[in-house]
Amino acid sequence: MQAPLAFAAAPGFRAAMTDARPTPGVMQTLAPGIRRLLAPNPSPMTHWGTNTHILGEGAVTVLDPGPAIRAHYAAILAGLAPGERVARVLVSHPHLDHSPLARPLAEASDARVSGFGPPEAGRSAVMTDLAARGLASGGEGVDHGFAPDQRIEDGERIEIGNGATLEAVWTPGHFAGHLSFALGDVVFTGDHVMGWASTLISPPDGDLTAFLASCHRLAARKARLFLPAHGAPVTDPAARLDWLLAHRRNREAEILAALAQGPATPEALARAIYTDTPAALLPAAARNVFAHLIDLTTRDITRASPQIAADATFERIGT
Repeated sequence: MQAPLAFAAAPGFRAAMTDARPTPGVMQTLAPGIRRLLAPNPSPMTHWGTNTHILGEGAVTVLDPGPAIRAHYAAILAGLAPGERVARVLVSHPHLDHSPLARPLAEASDARVSGFGPPEAGRSAVMTDLAARGLASGGEGVDHGFAPDQRIEDGERIEIGNGATLEAVWTPGHFAGHLSFALGDVVFTGDHVMGWASTLISPPDGDLTAFLASCHRLAARKARLFLPAHGAPVTDPAARLDWLLAHRRNREAEILAALAQGPATPEALARAIYTDTPAALLPAAARNVFAHLIDLTTRDITRASPQIAADATFERIGT
């Protein structure tokens, strides 16, 4: 078993909580008014599964209800205390490991589903053009039928009972309409910041330019704790954000160094850079490289031929 998390940085959190994998289907109290329930959907994309967070007491808010797994749906309802009910369902972003249970849970509880908007909401002009030209999504899979009852705006405040208020923070990058939620100096970061892996950015839903800006925005909040939708709590948010930004700078440098040898496609660059990556994961790696190339091209550091596309050839400008 791994060492216990240092919750001294976040008073009120249980010292007994560890960064070991929780038991799926068992409701855990992280702090007064914050519970976590792990969905049984482990994978290379989801780590040990999706963390569904239950916020408040009595009339509770469910954040990221999770994938369409009947056992997880039942565990959410069974894990509530006697007399409690689901008053609101929040979705950080409509990927298939986060949002499918939102509608069934809301209908069973006479609650409302809230999120940034439908899957295409918040896309940049570049990503909108790529989607219009037929670039399909990658990664966990998009919940194309997701349609919230209530659209949440950046900065909107949501009362969750007992005087507690969530602040919606638009954090595009992993997904155009991705929302994080701040509860004081604790931030539920969805898939934007996780401790076990860097965030997958797969265009047209993923946008590296937006991701970097969102990281800087979260850093400015100086939060004490991040609670992601996959993996353990992040107890040093500043250090994790610094690492993510440095990781992206390093990856950019590797791509530019490879392009110094001559023009190449995202697939060829991924093979050259991700030399230790299993072949089955190289398509995801190529998506990540493509995300960097889009950012570099919009900054006039690289050029795409004949146009920005997943199979285009990219070259450095001025070399």
